[in-house]
Amino acid sequence: MAGKTVEKRKHSGVGTVDPRDEPSAAWGWHGTFPKATRIAGWVTAILLFVMIYNNHENNTENVWLIGLGVAVIIGLLIDLKRQRTAWRR
Repeated sequence: MAGKTVEKRKHSGVGTVDPRDEPSAAWGWHGTFPKATRIAGWVTAILLFVMIYNNHENNTENVWLIGLGVAVIIGLLIDLKRQRTAWRR
């Protein structure tokens, strides 16, 4: 039974996407949300820095919050740089 399915997929065109593998291809959308992802990243970074102002026993939590916030911001800046230079490729 599985052999027929694999055989059918091999004979399909190179540029086509099987809707069973990727259901969104059936109704024509096959992409991402780049703007929403960037907004969510900035909101996450801000919330990480806001969580520093809390009642902590020691500064270990602060180190992790600052480190993760900086890592998110670095990722967002790399994405911004890649977005601006995408037309050169």
